[in-house]
Amino acid sequence: MRLHIAALTAVLLLSGCAGSSKVMVGQARPAIDPAQVRIYTVVPAGSQEIAQIEASSAIGFGTQGQTDSAVARLKSEAAALGANGVVLMGVGASGSSGGGVSVGGGSWGSSSYGGVGIGIPTQQKKAVGMAIWVPPGAVPAEVPMPAPVVEPDTPAKPL
Repeated sequence: MRLHIAALTAVLLLSGCAGSSKVMVGQARPAIDPAQVRIYTVVPAGSQEIAQIEASSAIGFGTQGQTDSAVARLKSEAAALGANGVVLMGVGASGSSGGGVSVGGGSWGSSSYGGVGIGIPTQQKKAVGMAIWVPPGAVPAEVPMPAPVVEPDTPAKPL
């Protein structure tokens, strides 16, 4: 029974730490399905900014699943605002807690007890982006690429 309570408590603690926040910079639209929200790295021409949004995953061990969870939350937050796109500004880790081992014991009357605790380092993944509405047919702006370096055909003259 105690094992079930400990497992339930751990699940609630780990899942309860996920969240999101927003700063409105434009007008929200009617909510849409999160599956319709696209992730962009460059702002498409003609798009309208709705809100700067931030989302975090539940506490975990820094796996790709944590990053995917944070981005999925970002898309859900954008969809709730009616945004059909998110310009991804960054994804990173935060909130790590250190690991450790502790041992304890004691007695009460004629009974004695002991225990061992193990702390496992955990972290959250955070994703930050701009929720945008992209008009139909809009094309993301091209990111300018640096011009290629062209070497001259003639060898350099010695000094």
